Amino acid sequence: MTTHFAHAVIKGVDSQPRKASVVASLARDRYVADAVVILENTPRRAARAVRKAIESATANLLNNSSVSIDSKTIRIARISVTAGTRMRRYVPASRGRALPFEKISSNIFVEVAGEEKVKKTAAKAEKEDGKENK
Repeated sequence: MTTHFAHAVIKGVDSQPRKASVVASLARDRYVADAVVILENTPRRAARAVRKAIESATANLLNNSSVSIDSKTIRIARISVTAGTRMRRYVPASRGRALPFEKISSNIFVEVAGEEKVKKTAAKAEKEDGKENK
């Protein structure tokens, strides 16, 4: 059985990287099914974006690999949140002034890994070899 990898990147998420990385750490080093359940029940705004990135990477692995992947073995190999573009904005202040501030976006990178499905003919051959050895 060999391990296959796929990734997904979501850029420009309207959430600060510090807040999104807290949500991403909840899903780090888990199986995809467990991570999706955790993120669906997480009351944070960034949880939706992280969940969509994980589901997109999973779909990439299942649809774009040349072999069939066992969906139960798909796990999150790597997840990271980095700072995206910064939009400069201004807030009104007293005496006609305008004070600048920045809206920071996030980039979410998810890499998933999955094991190749064992073919039933190979599994039967292994069982027959085991019976012959006994």
